[in-house]
Amino acid sequence: MNYQESLDYLEGLNKFGCKLGLVRITRLLELLDEPQHRYKTIHITGTNGKGSTSVMLAGIFTHSEIRTGLYISPHLVSYTERMQVDGQPISEEDFADCIGAVKTFVDQMIAEGEESPTQFEVLTAMAFFYFAVKHVEYAVIEVGLGGLLDSTNVIMPEASVITNVTFEHADRCGGTLEGIAHHKAGIIKDGIPVVTAAQGTALMILQAAAHEKNADIFVAGEDFASSFISFDGSMQHLEFTSELLGVAKQEYALQMLGEHQIENSALAIMTAHVIHNMEERITMESIARALELTVWPGRFEKINLDGQDIIIDGAHNPAGMKVLRRNLDVYFPARERVILLGILKDKDIDTMLEELLRPNDTVIVTVPQSNRASDPDAVARKIKTQHIEVHKDPQEALERSLELANKERILCAAGSLYLVGGLRQMVLNKKQ
Repeated sequence: MNYQESLDYLEGLNKFGCKLGLVRITRLLELLDEPQHRYKTIHITGTNGKGSTSVMLAGIFTHSEIRTGLYISPHLVSYTERMQVDGQPISEEDFADCIGAVKTFVDQMIAEGEESPTQFEVLTAMAFFYFAVKHVEYAVIEVGLGGLLDSTNVIMPEASVITNVTFEHADRCGGTLEGIAHHKAGIIKDGIPVVTAAQGTALMILQAAAHEKNADIFVAGEDFASSFISFDGSMQHLEFTSELLGVAKQEYALQMLGEHQIENSALAIMTAHVIHNMEERITMESIARALELTVWPGRFEKINLDGQDIIIDGAHNPAGMKVLRRNLDVYFPARERVILLGILKDKDIDTMLEELLRPNDTVIVTVPQSNRASDPDAVARKIKTQHIEVHKDPQEALERSLELANKERILCAAGSLYLVGGLRQMVLNKKQ
């Protein structure tokens, strides 16, 4: 099987849709000889920030000279981004080989009359298998959806991280904020420490679950915090404190911009300190070095294209849009904006638009590269700004947005990772 054939195989698995549950993934991993138990893991869930926190934490491990795997989703451009070792995406050749290995056992399951694993379950099993083949020492595993019934929830981690809990995917996670919190709490294991930035009712549910499972829980704003010192135009300068750990004003620089990354970095640092009790290679120096170098494409990422400032951000729900709007207001308060949007139809589009847009914004609506894409004309009819255009082709939408921005306004692309990944690549191609 070559790389294109592996992609065709994965595409064919889409007919099975998204099915929560652990029966299929458990059986598949049994046939693969339980690769997920051959290294230590960190499990990360949350409504927003779990990808950023995962990347930061994986960077901390790598810069502590620990061989580290990272499993994230979705990808921006290529499936190979989803599984990395020491910051390097899996090669297309290894991707195809691993898919081929997993497919052998999927075929066996089907031949024995069992239900076929879904696409995400196959990718998850493949990532666990790949990390075992590459002899990683730790793997940072990001949850795909929820937590309790997500196919990643077959690991026994060294720490569980729950970034925050807001209202998304309610149809699959209990229908309420409380139901969502219970699903996130599903990754809490007996005696395994938990690090979280959840608040309010959601935090109470997580604390109750941690108490029931005799798991220590460390809460942002209570047991640890990071605060802003300054911004030098390219990096944020921050400080981490934890009276609980006896850490006072640990200063560090963060290449990843955005106020939300302050909290995400605090989660990564706190988790690293928790793991330090078992892994002495993690030090304050390796933490600071990692955060200064870690990047996360497509998450409030600033790119300059021949004098045009462009923000690429994967915000794809109301909470993410609220954070994006806040960051635009903080970092570019006086700049007029051209907003390039593409949103999936199963999102809370009305609230997303309300959270992000200002009355004087110029908005271009286009189509994300997904079969779940919303109708751009329908989205445009919901928008109440001065200037709105629809360009269904993302390339045309980008060209028109650049024309309207004219190096005077800031251009911000957002709404879906399925949009900004392709747009980001188009912008980088223009820079060459």
